[in-house]
Order: sequence, then C-alpha cells, then structure tokens
Amino acid sequence: MQDILAILRILDQMYPKAKCSLDFKNPLELLVATVLSAQCTDERVNQVTKNLFKKYQAAADYANGPLNELEEDIRPTGFFRNKAKSLKNCGAALVKKYKGEVPNSLEELVKLPGIGRKTANVILGTAFNTPGIVVDTHVGRITQRIGLTRQRDPVKIEFDLMELIPKEKWTVFSHQLIQHGRKICTARKPKCPDCPLLEHCDHGQVTAGS
Repeated sequence: MQDILAILRILDQMYPKAKCSLDFKNPLELLVATVLSAQCTDERVNQVTKNLFKKYQAAADYANGPLNELEEDIRPTGFFRNKAKSLKNCGAALVKKYKGEVPNSLEELVKLPGIGRKTANVILGTAFNTPGIVVDTHVGRITQRIGLTRQRDPVKIEFDLMELIPKEKWTVFSHQLIQHGRKICTARKPKCPDCPLLEHCDHGQVTAGS
C-alpha cells in the first residue's frame, strides 16, 4: 500500500496553488466550460468562452437560442454538435426544474443532460466548495501508475480514491494531479527521473529499475 499521506505532502509542495484552470464567474459558466473542455484544452475553451459568456448569460439563453448558432459559437472546441445539443438540453432542464439555477448536489447534477460524475464533481468542488474527486484522463492515468487503483473505469477509480484520500483534500488532489499530468506524468513520455513522487510510484520504480 502506498504512503498516501507522503504523496499528498509532496503534491502540496509541488502544486500549493492548484485550482481549476477554466475561466468562470458563476456555476452556470463553469458547467458550460466543463462540458466544452471534453477533448479540448482548457486554453482553447477559455478563448471560446470569453465571447460566449457575453452572449449567453443565463440558462434560458442556451435553451432558447438557435442550435445552429450555438454550434458555430462553440465550434473551435471540437465535437461542437454534440456539445451544443447537450448545452441546449441542459439549459432547458435548468429552466424547467431549477428556475435556471445550477443545483448543488451530485444527485441532481448527474440528472442533467450531458452531465456525468466528472463534470458534476468539477462543479461541486470548484463552484460550491463541496469536496469531489474529478477523474479525468490525467487523474485516471496517474493514480493507475502510482498504484492507488487497479480500476480502469472512471467511476470505480473515483470510489477507490474516495476511500484513500481524506475528504477535505478531494478537490485539490484532483487539481494537483491534473497539473502533474500536464507537466511531468504525461501520457506518452512521463518524466519519471524528474518526479518527486518517484519513490511512491509503482510505474516509476519499474522504469527506474529497467
């Protein structure tokens, strides 16, 4: 079993100010930005939302605006047709069920069109300060490499990590691993010799010994 407290201490030292890199001013903007971030860089999303959030300021704007126009507005983020449909349907659901407000519980968030556990946990942890573990590609990859989980399914990984990580660290732990995945533990060529987590990482120990 890995020394999780040691891992958390190292992550705190490496990424003391880790936070969500999406730009937003309210829960609705974070919801939209997170949907757009699928298969797209946060930098690109932030470029798109700079104008998008001026045009669409309420859930009703997404619900009532022409679908083809929304598609064009978010086209640079990729998969724009599916994303536009999700945003339009999500906006309609928010208007109908929640008076246009984004709910602050996991159970309600995952009922919204296009919102899975990952997006819901981003919203909860970042917009509502409610602890949540976000299992994106970085978190999944790194926790598997370290040896914190043997699971491949994001939901199963999330539940494994919930057992290991103190609840008050769930949100920041996710942001720290995302930064670590971008800077050091990259998908194709992880920089294991430069990683402070090396002695606590199964993958790193194998690489170091080869």
